[in-house]
Amino acid sequence: MTPRRRRMLFVAAIVATIGAAAAFALSAFRDNVLFYYTPTQLATEKAPQGRSLRIGGMVSEGSVKRVPGSLDVSFVLTDFSHDLAIKYSGVLPDLFREGQGVIVRGRLLSPTEFHAEEVLAKHDEKYMPPDVAESVRKAHAAKVATKTAQTSP
Repeated sequence: MTPRRRRMLFVAAIVATIGAAAAFALSAFRDNVLFYYTPTQLATEKAPQGRSLRIGGMVSEGSVKRVPGSLDVSFVLTDFSHDLAIKYSGVLPDLFREGQGVIVRGRLLSPTEFHAEEVLAKHDEKYMPPDVAESVRKAHAAKVATKTAQTSP
């Protein structure tokens, strides 16, 4: 084997090794990506069930139900267009309350039920995560447009 051919095989082996390492790294990243959805997106799109994802919205008024003697709580998350039942077992953030913007991380059990592993609440009155604010704004605008179309002659 000539030195030139040996060098080409060596370079090809290095390129193949780097390619395989990059493929493994991208595969690991894809498995760890958390996708963000709103209740409307879950109702209108096919969301991956059994996969970890984040959902943002507002806690519906009168929807928080606690199980006495345990840390289990259930509530309804809404973007004012669609609702999603959330089940959570653990200590809720101090700022968690009805009418509050939250993001939950967990797994979708069914198209209408979600098991949360983590609940995050906004930290002051003026802040809302940009994704949640945008989805709430769009849902509110669509709701107003629908009401206007229904009431106009």
